[in-house]
Amino acid sequence: MNSFIKSKIVLIFSLIICYFSEAQINQQLFEAKVDSLMQLMTLQEKIGQTVMYSGSWDQTGPIVGSDNGKFIREGNMGAMLNAFTVKGTRNLQKIAVEETRLGIPLLFGYDVIHGHRTIFPINLGLSASWDLKMVEESSRIAAEEASAEGLHWTFAPMVDISREPRWGRISEGAGEDVYLGSQIAKAYVHGFQGDDLSQPNTILACAKHYVAYGAAQAGRDYHTVNMGEGELRNVYLPPFKATVDAGVETFMSAFNELNGVPTSGNKFTLRDILRGEWNFEGFVVSDYTSINEMIPHGFAKDSIDAARIGMNTGVDMDMMGEIYRLHLKKLVEEGKVSEDYVNDACKRILLAKYKLGLFDDPYRYIDEEREVNTKYKPEYLAKAREIAAASSVLLQNNNEALPLNRNSKSIAFIGPLVKDEYDILGNWAAKGDRNGKAISVFEGLSEYLKPHQILYAKGSEILKDDDSGFNKAISASKQADEIVLVMGEGHNMSGEAASRTNLKIPGIQPKLIKKIRKANPNKKITLVLMNGRPLNLSDEVNLVDAILEVWFPGTMGGSAIADLLFGEVNPSGKLTVTFPRNVGQVPIYYNMKNTGRPIPESNAGEDYKSNYIDVPNTPLFVFGHGLSYTSFQYSDLKLSSNQMTFSNSIIASVKITNSGNMDGYEIVQLYIHDKVGSVTRPVKELKGFQKIFLKKGESKVVTFTISVEDLKFYNSEMTYGVESGEFEIAIAPNSDFKFKHIFNLND
Repeated sequence: MNSFIKSKIVLIFSLIICYFSEAQINQQLFEAKVDSLMQLMTLQEKIGQTVMYSGSWDQTGPIVGSDNGKFIREGNMGAMLNAFTVKGTRNLQKIAVEETRLGIPLLFGYDVIHGHRTIFPINLGLSASWDLKMVEESSRIAAEEASAEGLHWTFAPMVDISREPRWGRISEGAGEDVYLGSQIAKAYVHGFQGDDLSQPNTILACAKHYVAYGAAQAGRDYHTVNMGEGELRNVYLPPFKATVDAGVETFMSAFNELNGVPTSGNKFTLRDILRGEWNFEGFVVSDYTSINEMIPHGFAKDSIDAARIGMNTGVDMDMMGEIYRLHLKKLVEEGKVSEDYVNDACKRILLAKYKLGLFDDPYRYIDEEREVNTKYKPEYLAKAREIAAASSVLLQNNNEALPLNRNSKSIAFIGPLVKDEYDILGNWAAKGDRNGKAISVFEGLSEYLKPHQILYAKGSEILKDDDSGFNKAISASKQADEIVLVMGEGHNMSGEAASRTNLKIPGIQPKLIKKIRKANPNKKITLVLMNGRPLNLSDEVNLVDAILEVWFPGTMGGSAIADLLFGEVNPSGKLTVTFPRNVGQVPIYYNMKNTGRPIPESNAGEDYKSNYIDVPNTPLFVFGHGLSYTSFQYSDLKLSSNQMTFSNSIIASVKITNSGNMDGYEIVQLYIHDKVGSVTRPVKELKGFQKIFLKKGESKVVTFTISVEDLKFYNSEMTYGVESGEFEIAIAPNSDFKFKHIFNLND
């Protein structure tokens, strides 16, 4: 190694050491300042930092409600949710800083879930891009817009793994896979928090809902969760651990109980795992009144008892429950809550405020010019359009129905969501403008078609049982060369408290689809779907030629959909959650266990096997599925060795060729199966992926490095490690494949 290279290496390591040393010094300085401040604080003022209330609004924006003003002046509030805009946060912060004994600034939080003003696809949709850079870019833009309106903190990302399409909040997560979900979780945290929290364009991220909220029984929101510790550790905890590794500053406890203990009063998950095993140093906030809800759970006898449990088990801040403010002081005085716990909670919250720079300048997030100039920037809208297209999944494209022919004499656009500017933003759309900024599908068409080429009919409402628009829709379809149906759910049919038992397209929309097909037996029909969960499309796959899943695509959704329909953009999204054939298959996911009686490949109809008698075991659309307007061939899968030890790694490679007629992106997926373990292992697990771009005719060799870290799991003793044995490996375009290659791991 020459001296020049050596000097470069020394310089790089010196910079790394300096960076971490500076971070450690800053942390020590912050802690010293917090300790000094806390010596001046009364017990009630410390408790006040653990209290969060919601802001008040009138028709012109946020106002200082009488109770909120009183609590702030008394030092009985440390944070507020639903309070933003420069004007509103300035008025509130001024009270906290200038009209209280110690002048401690408030922390302002809001549900910035998939955008603030510029709205991106719902999180489940964004995950279908499999593009970590796009995930980070979307949350970075959201942080820019939110912080420009005085916000310091978002209650995102939601990193709950969910295999339950009935559950409305599946729309807020990254789907069913642990590995992909963990990578996406880290990307969100990096986007929201940036590289330096002291910069006024960053906001605190919050990993929620801790933990196992996505496994609610029967898919009913807030419902009970029962699972073994092995499943908890192998499936539901890893994305949360990933956020800790990424430096997330806050956690949110969940609504559900876990194995009989509510998660907002669960010492095992909050103190033993989060604090003890993972060394999380940020603060934990409850979900909205989730501490109080331990009473109807039957775990706390009253609000005093709930406050005791919440603080003792590790929830640092009470969101809207009011019980910390009312009861903690007495509980400490009676010895039922350790004052050390209150001190720890207060210190963590104050440290977050120091990291944000709020003690240096409480008004640093309050800048009228920045507020006006930051939202809906042209570059933000352009990025939202790009991401919406990349998040859409082409589920089916029979007879090459797509892309549409922009030279067609006429194309019929039918359905309740063609001209929609409201539902297209999806649930949890923060302060996205639903009637003005959002681009409908109809508006998006103007870039590709002239007015005389478009035939439009609404046909029906999303839910209303009124078929009076059917005749006009059918008439339009008969006149057209091609037919596009834009249908799906309303935005409020997924999200919190929006569970469904029927996974069909809602209302009489399916009836309209059947009538349009009957009236046009030989025409190409495309179904564009907006929805927040996997749907049962078992009928629709036989009634339409193409299905384009666009989820709820956000502010620029209509333009992005038009880009896809007319081939300006080649679809590249792939599912991150399984689509069942019917609700009776639920839960269904790609990485299930094999059972002792799997269906043999040679005789799928054999009796007394683990199968249904009315439908196949297979889903309608598998995890990782997604089509393109071009085609990709996989060939020459090779392993650098079929023998691996605990101390080395192997490399798997495959040749990908764009064999079609259009440039495009392909998402290459690596799967591994541990054939025999001390506890049974899933039939396959995603262990890596790469999104690559190939011009038509181009080939590229994609490689993955596999180490023992990729093979570890929690065994029956809850020890995290790897076991020697035989492993199957595949590199594939989706999770529907048969393993053909094997390697051995030797200790």
